[in-house]
Amino acid sequence: MTDSVTPDIDFDALEKRYTEEREKRLRADGLGQYLSLSGTFSSFDADPNAPTAFEREPVERRTDIVIIGGGYGGLLTAVQLRKHNVTDITIIEKGADFGGTWYWNRYPGVRCDVESYIYVPMLEETGFVPSEKYAKGAEIYEQCRLIARKFDLYRDALFQTITKTLAWNETTQRWLVRTNRGDTIEARFVVSATGVYSSPKLPKIPGIEAFEGASFHTSRWDYAFTGGDTDGNLTGLKGKKVGVIGTGSTGIQCVPPVAEYADELYLFQRTPASVDIRGNRPTDISWFKSLPSGWETERVMNFTLWTSGVPQVEDMIDDSMSNLCRETAAQAVARSEGVDEDELNKAEILRMERVRRRVEAIVKDKTTAEALKPYFHYFCKRPGFSDDYLQVFNRRNVTLVDTGGNGIEKVTPRGIVVGGREYELDCIVYATGFDFMTSFTRESGLSIVGTGGRSLEEHWSHGAKTLFGMQTNGFPNLFLLSMVQAGMSVNYRHSADEQSKYVADLIFHCLKNEVGAVEPTAEAVEEWVGLCMELSGPNRRFHEKCTPSYLNFEGNRPPELELNAPFGGGPLAYFEYLEKTKADGFKGLLEFTRHVVK
Repeated sequence: MTDSVTPDIDFDALEKRYTEEREKRLRADGLGQYLSLSGTFSSFDADPNAPTAFEREPVERRTDIVIIGGGYGGLLTAVQLRKHNVTDITIIEKGADFGGTWYWNRYPGVRCDVESYIYVPMLEETGFVPSEKYAKGAEIYEQCRLIARKFDLYRDALFQTITKTLAWNETTQRWLVRTNRGDTIEARFVVSATGVYSSPKLPKIPGIEAFEGASFHTSRWDYAFTGGDTDGNLTGLKGKKVGVIGTGSTGIQCVPPVAEYADELYLFQRTPASVDIRGNRPTDISWFKSLPSGWETERVMNFTLWTSGVPQVEDMIDDSMSNLCRETAAQAVARSEGVDEDELNKAEILRMERVRRRVEAIVKDKTTAEALKPYFHYFCKRPGFSDDYLQVFNRRNVTLVDTGGNGIEKVTPRGIVVGGREYELDCIVYATGFDFMTSFTRESGLSIVGTGGRSLEEHWSHGAKTLFGMQTNGFPNLFLLSMVQAGMSVNYRHSADEQSKYVADLIFHCLKNEVGAVEPTAEAVEEWVGLCMELSGPNRRFHEKCTPSYLNFEGNRPPELELNAPFGGGPLAYFEYLEKTKADGFKGLLEFTRHVVK
């Protein structure tokens, strides 16, 4: 049936092409092809938005709870604790304000790629109304600040402060927290919410440090050089030649405004992105104000149900992502009913063929259009959505430099070399992403020592070992919010909501019942890790066949990260585990020690 509908598609040839494109991008160094922003490259990590002359005296205090990170995870956990009337909270944040991802990522064109009415938290409680279906980053940042003000979270927050070490004191049943500003804080509980995309990375290209022009990572956008702001107006780029490296979600968003102002823009591409219709539009205020009480929770769940393969009567979001997930859900049902696997694979290829034909329809130059076509299965890389990215390649001042999967050869003092040709540039923008589900120590920068003097790095030397992705045995009263061994919704906000409620409820349970220490049993951790590995099998096998990306450890998973995968049962089952554990009074999986030290 599929062949009769699309007689011009050679499915076998496309499958072969997918394999060829994957193999030409595989590298033996895997994650080693990236640099962290430290040492020689620490200037790339400098905060362009913070006061440079900020100084304060070191803080010494005792507190009930330290939360590391002021993004969604930290904010929502603090809010849930406030709702339990817990007031003794210290939030430590590297940036100069709350916001996390939305504090750091202020590049032109930045916005959420999940509908803002379900992604931006606590709209009903704060009365905030996003101006568009996909809100600009500046609006999301302001909403984070509004939440912090509403729940009095600024009061004891320490900004422009980096947590360096955590050490558990078995006698006092407290964590000793030390920071780069000489702070020493004793906390009964620590919540590490350092973020999913918090550790920017650079490609390990020879010569990066030798470039004599301006260069920066997108999460540290240099408006002093480019002029303008997140809305554009990049007047500093007039007369300039700009190179952008990276075609992921960030590149898709920042390229159009840069193209509008730069004299010449060169986009350096190793792997093309899949770019579908965005369909953004202004918020209908009368519609928004007509929504009944409880609409936000219902809408968030509707999206998670659809994207988890559970069809509903209505798709409340009705965008490219939810439409895609409806197709995926239909395929899952068909697979369970015994529909031929080849037919399902063809349907998946057709989905990507639609994306490729969209490129053909928009990009006028045939050579450029061909280079922009993605040849991999749809979810091998994070899907992109834009109504103006592909269109920029019709501009005379924009050149796609396709590296054929080989990447950039080197950076020189004057520019970038690809295929033996040097492209002279005034500015290089690295839209090269972040560490993702790699070493916790690498991503967070934290050195953590638990009971018996054992470090978390040693404990996890062969991969993460957690209960629900949030606690690990041997490290009492410590909560780690991440995607590893946790059930993640396509809408990260939903997962952050559920994790924050679980953590806050458990901490409140301990405070109320004079519990001194809580940690998961070794048996509970072993069972959860085993379940995660069992359920992650299909997803892992899928990604092993994918073109290299951060989702599959660049096609070369290190042995020490063997266990670092999300909970494979999906967000709905994960949320049920959390709810059941709370309903059971946290019994069975956790060890509680009475609070003996005042």
